[in-house]
Amino acid sequence: MPVPTEELKLELVNAATGKPLGAGAAPGPDGTLVVRAAPDDGPSPERWQLAPVPTPHGGPSSDDRTYVIRNASSGKVLEGSATADRGVRQADPVAGRKSQQWRVVPVEGSAGLHFIEEVTAGDVLDLADPGPGKGEDAIRVVLREHDENAESQRWRLVPVEPERTSDPVLSWAPLSHWNGRRSWRLTRSTALRPAPGATPSFSDVLLVLDRFGSDRDAGGWTTAGAAHLPGGQPGGWAGVGARFLADTTGTGQADVVGLDSAKGAVTSPGRGDGTFDDERVLHRPVPSPSPEDLWTLADTTGNGRPDVVVLAVDGVRVSLRGEDGTFAPAGGEPALKAFGHGAAAGGWRVGEHPRFLVDTTGDGRLDVVGCHDDGLWVSLQDEDGTFAPLPEEPTLRAFGHGGKAGDWRVGEHPRFLVDTTGDGRLDVVGCHDDGVWVSLQDEDGTFTDPLYVLDDFGVDQGWSTVGEHPRFLARTTAGGTVDVVGFGPQGVVVSRGRGDGTFEPAELVLNDFGSAQGWSGDKHPRFLADVTGDGNPDVVGFGDEGVWVSHNRGDGRFERAQLVCRGFGYHEAAGGWRVDRHPRFLADVTGDGRVDIVGLGGPGVYLARNLHRRFRTR
Repeated sequence: MPVPTEELKLELVNAATGKPLGAGAAPGPDGTLVVRAAPDDGPSPERWQLAPVPTPHGGPSSDDRTYVIRNASSGKVLEGSATADRGVRQADPVAGRKSQQWRVVPVEGSAGLHFIEEVTAGDVLDLADPGPGKGEDAIRVVLREHDENAESQRWRLVPVEPERTSDPVLSWAPLSHWNGRRSWRLTRSTALRPAPGATPSFSDVLLVLDRFGSDRDAGGWTTAGAAHLPGGQPGGWAGVGARFLADTTGTGQADVVGLDSAKGAVTSPGRGDGTFDDERVLHRPVPSPSPEDLWTLADTTGNGRPDVVVLAVDGVRVSLRGEDGTFAPAGGEPALKAFGHGAAAGGWRVGEHPRFLVDTTGDGRLDVVGCHDDGLWVSLQDEDGTFAPLPEEPTLRAFGHGGKAGDWRVGEHPRFLVDTTGDGRLDVVGCHDDGVWVSLQDEDGTFTDPLYVLDDFGVDQGWSTVGEHPRFLARTTAGGTVDVVGFGPQGVVVSRGRGDGTFEPAELVLNDFGSAQGWSGDKHPRFLADVTGDGNPDVVGFGDEGVWVSHNRGDGRFERAQLVCRGFGYHEAAGGWRVDRHPRFLADVTGDGRVDIVGLGGPGVYLARNLHRRFRTR
C-alpha cells in the first residue's frame, strides 16, 4: 500500500503481533508507547496522521521524504528517545527537531508493510522484549538497528473507517395492535439521503425517456460484454448492443446513442433541457456487420463535427458528418485496411488488442493506434483526411499481447496514450504486473524503449484487474501535469506527474472508494469527473445507497465523500442498478456547463440534474 497523506487517520499495526501502536492502559508521564490489543469495551486504538516535513524549497521531498507522525486526537507526535533503552514516546511537537522526523520505507516484496525509520541514526521502530513474568499484553516500542528479517520491525498502515457526509432517512412503519387496529410510528431507516449543503447537489431522479432501457417495453437493451467506454464517460469504443452518450450534432451536448444489430446506430438527440427527442436512425450498419464491430463518434478532422468511426471486419471505416447533419453512406472502401477483426485487416480482437483514436502529434487530426500481439502500431492521418498504411514493422515492440512484446493483458494491464511531458505529443503509459511503464514520443514520431518509472498500480501491488481497480491518467490540479489516479485496494491513490514522463511515489489520498471500504467492480462504477465546473476532476462512485462524490480541493487532494444523489445505486431502495444492464454516465445534458447524472435503467433514461450553479450566490 502506498504511504497515506496527512489527512488520513491510521492505525499503526505491528506485523509480528497484529496489535496497534498506542499508549498503555495506564499512560505514563513520559508518554511511552506500546503495542497492545484494544479491549472490546474500551476506547478505540490510537489514530495517527502523517505530515510531510517541508524541504528548504517549501514542499515535501519526493524520493526521500520525511514525516512527522502525529496523534490525531492529542496532537502529540512520535519521538525517538536518547535514553539507554531507546524507548519511543509521544511528545509535544517542536519544529525542526530531528528526533520527531521519520521515513516510511516499504518492505521489499511485502505489499502493505513498512519500516518506520528515524532520520537521525537510521534506527527503526521495534518491540522490546517483554521480560520475565511481564507477559505480552503490552509491549514497549523501542528503536533498534535495522534488521531486514525482523518481523517485529514491520508495520502495517491501516486507514480507519472513511468519514462520509450523509443523513439517515426517517420513514413511517406500521404498528399492529391486539384489537386489530393499526397505527404508524416514525422509524430510522438504514437508507441514507443527501446531506444538506452537499457540493454538488443533484435533483431527484426523473424518468425522461421511455426508450433505451433493459425492460422489454423500453427496447430490451442489454450491455453485457458490449460496452468499451472508459470511466463511464462519453467517448471510447462500444460494441453492438451497447448504449452510451455522445455528441452527435457538434453542439457540445450529449445525446443517447444505441447500437442496434439490425438498424445500426440509433439516437435520441438531447433538447438541451435534460429531455430527449424520439428515437431515429443515426447511421446504417456497415457492410458485413459483425458482433465484433466497435463504434464511436469523434471529430476526426478537427472541423468541429463528429464523425462515425467503426472498427469493422475489413478495417477502419469513417463516415464524415456533412454540414447538413447527415453522415456519409456506410458502403465503399474502408478508410484504412487495418485494425479490423478480419484476417485481411490484421485479426484484431476485442479481448486482446486495445485500439485508440487519438491525436498523437498535436496537429488536430485523430490517428489510429493499436496494441497487437507484436507491439504498438500507429497510422497517422494526413492533411487530406487519409490514413497512412501500416508499415511492415510495428512502431514499438512493446505493450503487446504476445510474450515478446511484454505479455500485456486487456483485463489486467490498462494502457493509455497521454502527454506526460507537455510537448503536445502523446506518450504510451501502461500498468503491468510490476508497476508503471512509459514510452516517450520523440519529435520525429518514434517512441523510446519503455522505461520502468513506478513500482505501484500493478498486479503485484494488489491491483488485480481493470474492472476491480480502475486507473486513470488525469490532471488532478489546475495547470499541473498528468498524474496516475487509481481506485486501489485501500482507496484512491495518486502518483503526481513530474512533467518528464516519470511520477512521484504513490500516495493514498482518500481512504474510500476502495475494496477495503466495500466497493466492488461488479457492483459500483467509479471514475473521475469535474462535477462542480471548477476545472478539477472529482471522485465519483455509484455505491449501494446512491451517488457519492469526493470533491477535489484544487490541490489534488480530496474532501470526505458526500452522498449527493439518492438514486442510481445498487440497493433496491436506490433503484437496484446493475453494471451489466444499466450503464450510468456523467454528462452535461442541460447546457449549463456542469455534468448531470444520466442512467439507462430498466424503463428507460433517467436523469438527476446538477443543481450546484442554481444555488450559488453571486
